[in-house]
Amino acid sequence: MSVDTAGSKPLSNSKIPTETCSKSLGESKQVGISTLAVHAGEARQKPTNSITDPVVMASTFTFENTQSIIDFIENDQDRGEYGRYGVPGEKVVERKLAALEGAEDGVLFASGMAALVGLFNAKLSSNDEIIFFDECYHRSREYCRKHLSRFGIVTRQVKTGDYDAMEAAINSNTKMLISESPTNPHLSILDLERFATIGKKHNVETLIDATLATSYNIQPITSGVDYVMHSATKYFGGHNDLLAGVVLGTAEKLKEVRALRGVMGAINTPHNCYLLERGLKTFEIRMERHNNNGQRVAEYLENHPKVSRVLYPGLESHPYYEIAKQTMRGFGGLVTFEVAGADWKQTARVVDAVQLARIAPSLGGVETLIEQPLVMSYWSYTPEERAEFGISDNMIRLACGIENSQDIIADLGQALDVLD
Repeated sequence: MSVDTAGSKPLSNSKIPTETCSKSLGESKQVGISTLAVHAGEARQKPTNSITDPVVMASTFTFENTQSIIDFIENDQDRGEYGRYGVPGEKVVERKLAALEGAEDGVLFASGMAALVGLFNAKLSSNDEIIFFDECYHRSREYCRKHLSRFGIVTRQVKTGDYDAMEAAINSNTKMLISESPTNPHLSILDLERFATIGKKHNVETLIDATLATSYNIQPITSGVDYVMHSATKYFGGHNDLLAGVVLGTAEKLKEVRALRGVMGAINTPHNCYLLERGLKTFEIRMERHNNNGQRVAEYLENHPKVSRVLYPGLESHPYYEIAKQTMRGFGGLVTFEVAGADWKQTARVVDAVQLARIAPSLGGVETLIEQPLVMSYWSYTPEERAEFGISDNMIRLACGIENSQDIIADLGQALDVLD
């Protein structure tokens, strides 16, 4: 089934209220995604009169006199104090990302993992428990199993998509339910409303890592999820030239997260904030191309005789196709596939044979990236552990960039031909 993602059914809130946009857009109006990506969070007339926000390269910010410090503290003024607590460009990016997500507020971090760690450290205490769906980024799992456990925090994992098992695992110590959607690298899709409902029923907060979808393809906040996390390194930045992460939700829920970030110092640099803001300007048009390339490449691979399985939520063969079709605008640029009858060395030959795609971790940039999860992320795991996490020796993860789809397909075709 071919899907033209640029014309796909919009999300229920594809037009988002502009409370965080420039006032000139009108607080009562609703505008489109690209308009938000370009204008949200910015002042119409900037202090330097430039059309772009200036990069403020300062580690500290001065006060005119002692009374101005007192006024800053007592009136909670929105201005700089010390760089660890935030810089001007960061505030603009946070407002822009919140507007795109349909969230009230966002807290920017130095990376996606820093955002996850910051949220957990702010919200969890000894004897608390969290429940994960088991398909997740391996570093997220590692942090919970190896590090949260040292502080007496218990992590429970249940099979992804088994909502009954997740609900059954909840007890009086449970503080948070966590999942990715889509998951990495299997691209399973959650019923976000059901996930959020379980949390509300038991008074347990919920978190979705929506990095692989972005706020263009899903918006968990509108389904009742408490927190949405993104590695902004990926599609938001979009050019493989920065690291950043963000947690989004209500201002009240994020207050202690922001306060702890100021203590931890897990901040981004002024220049990175500038790069992220610039990358966001083209967010919608890049996502349309990522969605289109992902769909076309997945369809090609599914019909290739040397490919035994393709995991992509835009294919009818995907186990979560129906929920994806109902809830997503598009299905992203990440495609996972398995090489038919290949061992890990033969699979590595395919990866090594690509000419256009670059061999590297990450995703969401303009360049197409390819990797073999066994080698890139799970080389130190035992075969039994890899089997537990669904990582096969012949699995390849392809992150489609914004090149022309026919060129990505031609590159994959010649790479698969090395197995003749």
